[in-house]
Amino acid sequence: MNINFTANNGILNVALDGRLDTTTAPELESFLGKQYDGTGSIVIDCEKLSYISSAGLRVLLGAQKKTKGAMKLINVCELVMEVFEMTGFADILVIE
Repeated sequence: MNINFTANNGILNVALDGRLDTTTAPELESFLGKQYDGTGSIVIDCEKLSYISSAGLRVLLGAQKKTKGAMKLINVCELVMEVFEMTGFADILVIE
């Protein structure tokens, strides 16, 4: 998985490319822990996210809690959205 980001005006924009699974979830968790300073929000672009496992869901849920709701996911593909819906995460996460 590749993680690309920019930070502008208190908004951390993160673009994910590849699979967010057991192998790559710790990388995203570490990245978000280092980059997010708690003063703004996070926008995660999932356009190129091809797969998400339960480990990836856990990282996103943790980020959602850490940002106190100031996180949203954008451009979620149909396959990943199905996982969010089946697990109930579509009701927990902000998805646009």
